[in-house]
Amino acid sequence: MNDRVYFGGESIPQGRRRLAAVIQAAGDVISLDDVVAVLSIERTDASKLLSRWTKQGWLRRVAQGSYVPATLHSLESEHVLEDPWVLVPALYGPAYIGGRTAAEHWGLTEQLFRDILVMTAQPVRGKQQERHGAQFILYHVDAKNIFGTKAVWRARSKVMVSDVHRTITDMLSDPFIGGGIQHVADCLNAYLNRSDRNDKTLIEYADRLGNGAVFKRLGFLVEHRSDAVNLVEACRARLTKGNAKLDLALSCKRLISKWRLWVPQGWVPGGSHDR
Repeated sequence: MNDRVYFGGESIPQGRRRLAAVIQAAGDVISLDDVVAVLSIERTDASKLLSRWTKQGWLRRVAQGSYVPATLHSLESEHVLEDPWVLVPALYGPAYIGGRTAAEHWGLTEQLFRDILVMTAQPVRGKQQERHGAQFILYHVDAKNIFGTKAVWRARSKVMVSDVHRTITDMLSDPFIGGGIQHVADCLNAYLNRSDRNDKTLIEYADRLGNGAVFKRLGFLVEHRSDAVNLVEACRARLTKGNAKLDLALSCKRLISKWRLWVPQGWVPGGSHDR
């Protein structure tokens, strides 16, 4: 009888067969419930096993009740996971990858960001968190506003990402998550030049999100485009009372009254901008 199983490409003793079974069934992130279900044991015993495997170096704890397997060749490394996206469902769910990270994923920008922006329905105590060697930026979103997402497979994990239309809507709602209004404007122009552009969906998402500043920013940013007449009209029809800022992080001293929008001096949609 074969008394060895294989993990990470090398043989391991039969005593670790249960660990291999858990890893095979659970996927990229292992929880207490996974151990209970796979091994048919009590939660107390499962917790002890997880603790033992962690002390032995076979698992790495990434959060309370969440672990990832450490492959044999990376036990001495602080960066075990090749793709930290797989942590998002376990650590921050219900949640989705959004903003500038989603913009990069969908090819709206060539700019690379080291952090991962996560839109989460969980309470956010610290906007910046480091987990397993990866930097996460957390942004709270009401659970009812989690819509317009697509599932993508990363390794063996299904991770939700805002679709291209929701990505634009979110960044217009708060330019911070888009890397600032200049980057948001660039991503918006890239979106409007895509074959999968959908003005109707963009407006529907903005209506559903319920942030009037989205229409003020969108209308202002696209009014110079000859192919955005319908978008401009839709935004004008939805103007809410009060004035908004083009970007909360910038000094906006010039009021564009027709859009009820404060913008930086020298800012011209589609042209060169003063920072």
